[in-house]
Amino acid sequence: MPDEDLELSEDLRVSPDTPWQVIVWNDPVNLMSYVTYVFRSHFGFSQAKAQELMLQVHHNGKAIVFTGSREKAETHTNALHGWGLWATFERAEG
Repeated sequence: MPDEDLELSEDLRVSPDTPWQVIVWNDPVNLMSYVTYVFRSHFGFSQAKAQELMLQVHHNGKAIVFTGSREKAETHTNALHGWGLWATFERAEG
């Protein structure tokens, strides 16, 4: 039994330089124009980039809008919640 616990804890370890990503999910509430506005206002994306990401959210149900440190991912996620968007963050898959 202790060996299983050790293996599990090794799998859960995260290197400090492991990238994290922020995902914005589609929702039935926010207008596409508003999501584009939030991406431009919060991240400073160009109109084209913000619209591309918004269309990913609309058509695919989600879009990755940030990849970086866990701290920044958490900060961006909380900020997007403040804008009324449905966002989560997770470890980026290698």
